[in-house]
Amino acid sequence: MSRITGKAKDETLIELQNATDSQTTDENNGNGVSSLSEKGTLPGNTETEKLQPNKDTVFFRDGVRRIDFVLSYVDDKDGEKKQERRRAFEANLEKTGLELETEDKSDSKDQKTYFLKIHAPWEVLTTYADVLKVKVPFKESDIPHAQEVPLEWLSHPFRLPGFIMRPQPDYFTYPFDKNKTDFFLINDKDSFFPPSTRNRIVFYILARCPYFKEGHKDKDKTGIKRLLSNGTYTAAFPLHDCRYWKKARNAECESERFNLYNHWARFLCFYKEQPLNLIRKYYGEKIGIYFAWLGFYTEMLFFAAVMGVICFTYGVLSYDDNQSSKEICDANIGGSILMCPLCDKKCRFWKLNSTCLSSWQSHLFDNEGTVFFAIFMGVWVTLFLEFWKRRQARLEYEWDLVDFEEEQQQLQMRPEFEIRCNNRRLNKITQEMEPYLPVTSKCARFCLSTATVIFWISLIVACIIGVIAYRLAVYAAFASIIKDPMRKIQVVGRFITPQLATSVTASCINFVIIMILNFFYERVAIWITDMEIPKTHLEYENRLTMKMFLFQFVNYYSSCFYVAFFKGKFVGFPGGYSYMFGKWSNLRNEECDPGGCLIELTTQLVIVMAGKQLWGNIQEALLPLMRNWWSGRKGRHHPENHYSRWEQDNVLLNFTQLGLFYEYLEMVVQFGFITLFVASFPLAPLLALFNNILEIRVDAWKFTTQFRRPVASKARNIGAWQEILNAVAILSVVTNAFIMAFTSDMIPRMVFLYAYGKDASMMGYVDNSLSIYNISQIPERNMPEERDYLFDNLTSTCRYRDYRYPPGHHKEYTHTMQFWHILAAKMAFIIIMEHVVFVVKFFVAWLIPDVPSDVKARFKRERYLIQEYLHKYEVEKLKIQLSASFITAPQSDVSLTSDTHELLSECL
Repeated sequence: MSRITGKAKDETLIELQNATDSQTTDENNGNGVSSLSEKGTLPGNTETEKLQPNKDTVFFRDGVRRIDFVLSYVDDKDGEKKQERRRAFEANLEKTGLELETEDKSDSKDQKTYFLKIHAPWEVLTTYADVLKVKVPFKESDIPHAQEVPLEWLSHPFRLPGFIMRPQPDYFTYPFDKNKTDFFLINDKDSFFPPSTRNRIVFYILARCPYFKEGHKDKDKTGIKRLLSNGTYTAAFPLHDCRYWKKARNAECESERFNLYNHWARFLCFYKEQPLNLIRKYYGEKIGIYFAWLGFYTEMLFFAAVMGVICFTYGVLSYDDNQSSKEICDANIGGSILMCPLCDKKCRFWKLNSTCLSSWQSHLFDNEGTVFFAIFMGVWVTLFLEFWKRRQARLEYEWDLVDFEEEQQQLQMRPEFEIRCNNRRLNKITQEMEPYLPVTSKCARFCLSTATVIFWISLIVACIIGVIAYRLAVYAAFASIIKDPMRKIQVVGRFITPQLATSVTASCINFVIIMILNFFYERVAIWITDMEIPKTHLEYENRLTMKMFLFQFVNYYSSCFYVAFFKGKFVGFPGGYSYMFGKWSNLRNEECDPGGCLIELTTQLVIVMAGKQLWGNIQEALLPLMRNWWSGRKGRHHPENHYSRWEQDNVLLNFTQLGLFYEYLEMVVQFGFITLFVASFPLAPLLALFNNILEIRVDAWKFTTQFRRPVASKARNIGAWQEILNAVAILSVVTNAFIMAFTSDMIPRMVFLYAYGKDASMMGYVDNSLSIYNISQIPERNMPEERDYLFDNLTSTCRYRDYRYPPGHHKEYTHTMQFWHILAAKMAFIIIMEHVVFVVKFFVAWLIPDVPSDVKARFKRERYLIQEYLHKYEVEKLKIQLSASFITAPQSDVSLTSDTHELLSECL
């Protein structure tokens, strides 16, 4: 019998009595039982605790058959319907050849949960390995590893032990063929297919197994996913091979989870390399590729962070050479310049030297070094993407993924597509009937999906407009509160300006809105992607990726785009101010901080980027820990041999199919922050570096301790994220060029220095950059409610940031020629910077081949050896067949057979 159910207590005692004859101690085999004392007897149930088998195992009760998958379920009100589904489903599983064993609810700690353990025997594994074209070893590789490079000893502190980095030898592999089992290196049938391959095969069967009875065919009643969604089963998962903090007792268990935790998931290993081969072996190629990409991205961030720190250090060291700030802070220059009100009614006239501190702060990020850093980042992002392609190509070769996509496209067809598509048509390639979605249905679904995405993006834009309106409305309020900073807010007043207070509060509100919209849109995106019914898993993930990133792009970056490219650009001038919704709205367009708009962009970037990373780490680390603590509290104090491996894993969080999607999304959004707006904050790569060092270990800790073991799945590369990264990289060149030209004050300073300054110095720049307006000409609606008696009789003019002719000039209040010179310089800078960076980018991309030459050579050699080895195998097989036919052939045909044999041998 392949199906074994839970036993009664007396039957268990009898079985355990027999088990003691062949097994002496629990330490020798974790699947056996504790040996009975020589003096001990079996007095009813008093010795039951001693006779309990160790349940912390990954094997059936017989200790031989490995548990490849576990399904759990509970009895509830709809028990009869669900029992009928389960009976039909399990009967169909048995027909496919799978072996089942049930743990009764009386053996579980909650006394409610049943566990169905599934084992795939050799015949099933070979059948489906042939179907899935699983690559398996046929010969140990004779290609030597790369030779040691000079000074490699310097990297020894960062290395892991060899058995961790290379958990298994290198082999030449070939897609499994059930008819050629003797071609492959099958030393042990039980361990030939690793656990990750075994659970992938079993899940493939579970996803396509029907749960209707014979004669009642119903296409919708198919697959474990539907049974999980309707509550027939509560969970489906493969088992971890041991507890993460100690090795498995059974020597046949690999204890790979323990090794991963010990050498990878602990934070003290943050400076060590990642055991990518072990990650791939345990979790599958898809998760392995993610950690390879994240590790490589973090390594490359180190160089960007170093250059950013150098740029910031230059800003600090040139602090005392900042002539503009000196003039602003000078009591005789900045203290004598009266500035026009920054808002209507509530804002008063103010002295320029009140912005002394913000001008110094702005210089830290807005200096000549920032231009160099922006150009450097344009080249860095190209190097990152090109070197990643090379790293990815090496992994494709080492992990046998080179031909994966082409072979697996059809096999990756989603069960949902097969179930929901009623139409069939002939596949011209396979000449088989396959499901398809009619064009009319595709168009209707696409239109609905597009409309939904546009609606949500419009909702984001509406929220951003609302935040801008808040900024405009609340600025006046802050201006009226912070009238006399030194007197009203003595502790921090000298550091607070109305612009800073408005920017910080608006950024925080914007961050909260981002999180709320993100929470709802995630569910909407999944719903509309399900509605489109993509054909393959790859297509499903790519569509969801594009929808989510498009939304996240607008959600996270729109506020930064506003500050960088719109704020302070359409202000007008005293007597001709611009308003957001017309003059009736009284929402006058914002002006930049007196220190410049770049410092406000820096503030916005830091709050949104740092806030997202902090919130993300809390979500990733704290929430799973609290959930698992709560769900596992009942079994926490039970002895290890009483708390079964399947129960331990059942209380862990489920790693969904989209789990990795959110990890990628988080990192790609961060990538956008450090590339699109890096000119405003050179320390952004440093923050990202620290975050990613923590992110790698938090993700590793989650995978090894907080999540159930995910079903192993293959992936050749990072998918649609690669194209998104390329698009962001190209856009970053444009955004940084515009930031340097229009948000930074660098171009106006350079124009003044070389065209208008005296003796090639910056002296007089502040006065030159401020235009003059006659106070008597300011309309009443723009004048402050409280007239400052101090300024009434001292001056008749005020200053504002712009390049316009003064009052009394025949072109008064129109733009001066210097304005047009600066505008031309800005446009020239954008064109030159973009072309220089793009030329360097494309030259570097052309110069660096996507596939390393040694990988190409190794791949060609492997292909050659495979063909040669296959040829020899077929020759030997043919010889054996001819020899067998020679022995059994009639005597009269012996000479003919011999001649044929010789002829074939010579030809071969």
